[in-house]
Amino acid sequence: MEALVENIAGFILALLMVAIIMYFYLRKHAKKSQTTNQKIIKAKEFGLYEPVSLHPVVNQEICIGSGACIQACPEKDILGISDGKATTINASRCIGHGACFNACPVKAISLCIGTEKRGVELPHITPEFETNIPCLFVAGELGGMGLIKNAVEQGKQSVYSAIKKINKSVHADYDLAIVGAGPAGLAASLAAQENKLSYVTFEQDTLGGTINSFPRGKIVMTSPMVLPLFGKIKLTETSKSELLELWEEVLKTNGISIHEQEKVVSINHSGGKFEIQSDKSAYTSRSVIIAIGRRGTPRKLGVPGEDEPKVYYRLLEPELIHHQKILVVGGGDSAIESALLLAKEDNEVTLSYRNEAFARIKEKNLEKINDAVSRNIVKVLFNTEVQHISESEVILRTGKSENIHIPNDLVYVFIGGELPTQFLQNIGITVSKKHGDVLLSHKK
Repeated sequence: MEALVENIAGFILALLMVAIIMYFYLRKHAKKSQTTNQKIIKAKEFGLYEPVSLHPVVNQEICIGSGACIQACPEKDILGISDGKATTINASRCIGHGACFNACPVKAISLCIGTEKRGVELPHITPEFETNIPCLFVAGELGGMGLIKNAVEQGKQSVYSAIKKINKSVHADYDLAIVGAGPAGLAASLAAQENKLSYVTFEQDTLGGTINSFPRGKIVMTSPMVLPLFGKIKLTETSKSELLELWEEVLKTNGISIHEQEKVVSINHSGGKFEIQSDKSAYTSRSVIIAIGRRGTPRKLGVPGEDEPKVYYRLLEPELIHHQKILVVGGGDSAIESALLLAKEDNEVTLSYRNEAFARIKEKNLEKINDAVSRNIVKVLFNTEVQHISESEVILRTGKSENIHIPNDLVYVFIGGELPTQFLQNIGITVSKKHGDVLLSHKK
């Protein structure tokens, strides 16, 4: 009888311990869910909930809530745990890195483009990256895949696809023309060299494409990848400058030159070949790979004086800029991050934004810019637009239709880019909106 009582007491004690453990476990998860749900409400309030490009979609039936995807994400608060499952929070912040996709232990994440509410325009391409125009291929960010590793792979694969279709009997200057020298364009150039194709690579800016426009110290997240003529590159986190130095070394080692500062303005398909017109010359090629970014050409202000030498559309070496009166135009993360990088004691930094408050910016950037304003190292002028730029000043128009004259030495403009949709359509490439289409999935 005594043994029975002891067994019952032990059983009750065990149940009590399990109950205590479950209580704290559920309490912890409830707190996580509450925090995540509050962040989602805030993201919706600031217009950050809806994704604008490539983003993760979690299969709630498979997800086990391990949190591996959250830990792997290089950005903060893209994903969170709610009711024991992973869910998106600030989806519009997603940079399409894809680390969450690879980190999920149960393969519950797919990478998708667009949503039912917000479509994203992409060109139609086959699994071989070929468009509706024979021998014209699209690789990298323009095809919806901005991940460096995947862009590199697409650049290589598009060359391999082109090799199978190039008609050597057609007279042309080159076997292949590559438009863009970002990750996809660079990989395509290396693959073309490796396969002994005659080719030419154009870049409207300089080597690196979109990455080259990042401020010098910005961290570029990537993952191990294989470059033709070089081999495996094991990178999990590196700076922009380190990555560009690596690419320059690869090009130099293999004797590859890029037509930098040469913009392709039109591509026509005729007689089995492509006629390519740049802002400098004309070329012909048997095949083409378009590997440009989705942001396209930086959007300009459209005001008198914007062609002044002191007006720039990217910030490369903020540490070298001193004793300047600077105007930064824009209200997004790029504008704010640049203003903060320029905000030194010997610079006078003014930020002009046409709206009445910042929206759709990272919470950390909002905290930093508010702190900079409180410390008088950055002056923010809301509800203002640039009207005229001269050698010594900038005229801003306020919401009350009043003009403000600001002494000025430098102007940096970050108001987005003009999507290359019209460029693609002029070529004849079919473009359509994607509303939640899966671009990368573990399903076979």
